[in-house]
Amino acid sequence: MSPASEELSDRIRALVGHRVGVTEKKMFGGVCYMLYGNMVVGSMKSGEMLMRVGPDKHAEALKRPGTTPMIQAGKEMVGFILVANDAIEDDDDLKDAIEFALSFVKTLPPKDEAPAGKAPAKKASAKKAPARKART
Repeated sequence: MSPASEELSDRIRALVGHRVGVTEKKMFGGVCYMLYGNMVVGSMKSGEMLMRVGPDKHAEALKRPGTTPMIQAGKEMVGFILVANDAIEDDDDLKDAIEFALSFVKTLPPKDEAPAGKAPAKKASAKKAPARKART
């Protein structure tokens, strides 16, 4: 993790790490903060912050200072934006950005997460066993 990503992650942790349902997960070369398994924000390797804002608030979020669309594999990821580090240098600006993302993520149903170090349970296959031949 880069020093810029680590510093941002520490700042985010100080603001949301104590909240019920918030966990951390290493992603995108930094740390993402999840609410009941749904990503809220994360520190990127570049020092930018990734915000999950949802498709309905995407255009509104891009009007915020220092924001750009999240581009993954050449495609805009609607519902996710990046925030330049200089736009969230002030703790109040960072808190405001996190609250903006939380307002969307709080509307999502919780995801089931496996305990640390364990793979999620696999769902049973929908395939039916082959029919047995009748004995004659």
